[in-house]
Amino acid sequence: MSATVSILTEIPEELHESLKNYLESHPTWDQDRVFTAALSLFLLQNGNGDRRAARVYLESLFHHCG
Repeated sequence: MSATVSILTEIPEELHESLKNYLESHPTWDQDRVFTAALSLFLLQNGNGDRRAARVYLESLFHHCG
């Protein structure tokens, strides 16, 4: 992924607790990676078929492997 943009958003407390639990048990993931994967998957499923969303989604899943 080349350029990044910072986004500040509020999420429900229940979702935040779930995210914290996930991150505690998956040390190779961080909050930014989870949000990137989630947003790109949403856009891939609900957008206009933009291949850039697919690329970002796959990179977020596999880029940090190894």
